[in-house]
Amino acid sequence: MTRFLAEMIFLAGVVAWGAIRIPHEIRNKRKNKIEVSSVDRQERVLLLISLAGLGMIPIAYCLTRRLGFLRFADFDFSPAAAWLGALIFVAALALFLATHRQLGRNWSQTLELREGHTLVTHGVYRLVRHPMYSAFFLWGLAQLLLLQNLIVGPAGLIGFGTLYCFRIAREERMMHEAFGQHYAEYADRTKRIIPFVH
Repeated sequence: MTRFLAEMIFLAGVVAWGAIRIPHEIRNKRKNKIEVSSVDRQERVLLLISLAGLGMIPIAYCLTRRLGFLRFADFDFSPAAAWLGALIFVAALALFLATHRQLGRNWSQTLELREGHTLVTHGVYRLVRHPMYSAFFLWGLAQLLLLQNLIVGPAGLIGFGTLYCFRIAREERMMHEAFGQHYAEYADRTKRIIPFVH
């Protein structure tokens, strides 16, 4: 594994991520009416911070590193760490695909509930309430290991971690309001993003 190959693996992962997400986004926007929305300025800013950390900064780095972009923050490259990052990215993509398939028409990129929204508690949702967030944290970890740079590497965990910290309570409150006791019981038997831990 070389630094260049690690960058290409990261970019391939981003393309695969888009190939999973974009069809769901198009289908849901066309077919599913939004019934409840908590999208506000805070939500938009959080999405932008997450996008910067997981997308804009690392993509710019991979495409322009040879021109000098943020190269000053590179550290000694570890092939073993990069291979581990590649495996974690594959796991993140598999989890991301599973969450989209299991959510189906209930999926939304933001704090929204669709018309006829149902509470999904099967598949990976039996293990954690927010497996899509788990997938994004795995992406951030893969980015840290693949893009061995003091700025770009942790940018994904910082960017998405910021979104998670400020969004999760609002999302869970919205789910409690929508599903009441059923959601409360589900929350009692599952953790948020790491099975049996958190």
